[in-house]
Amino acid sequence: MLAIAVETFATRGYHHSSLAEIAERAGLTQAGLLHHFRSKTALLSGVLELRDNSEMRQLGPERPRGLAFLDHLVETVRRNTEREGIVRLYAVLSAESVTEGHPAQDFFRARYRGLRALVAEALREACDLGETRPDTDVEAVANAIIAVMDGLQVQWLLAPEAVDMAATTRRTVDALLAGLRTA
Repeated sequence: MLAIAVETFATRGYHHSSLAEIAERAGLTQAGLLHHFRSKTALLSGVLELRDNSEMRQLGPERPRGLAFLDHLVETVRRNTEREGIVRLYAVLSAESVTEGHPAQDFFRARYRGLRALVAEALREACDLGETRPDTDVEAVANAIIAVMDGLQVQWLLAPEAVDMAATTRRTVDALLAGLRTA
């Protein structure tokens, strides 16, 4: 059910997807689907949790520290080139979530807040480990890294043959860090 919902939300968006369509594609009645997910919003929450749980499993129990976390982000971008449906789902739903009353708006606000905090924390750790200068504006660098990753996803979805997300993310991270490295 969730795999079909992921595909449907990714290709049609939340507002243009119907429970009836998802249920039919899953070989269920709409009532059967609603037995598992009480509403379309609950199904959307299940889809978003599935995506995040998948990401957390790949991260493992201990996330890399300092600049190693940024290497992990680049590797995540590389893995995303093998998961077009998940990338499409994220791109569509995150963009849709900026509209008034969208049921995923709180999820994406919290997700971006958490992601910014993780990247900023890794940059602070890099300062503590002597990998970068202590005067690093970690919030600005974190925002730039996330913006590049998300923007590249949209470009890649529209022209996968023209965009190497991992290489461009690596180059951007390296460029951002070039002026922050310790001597």
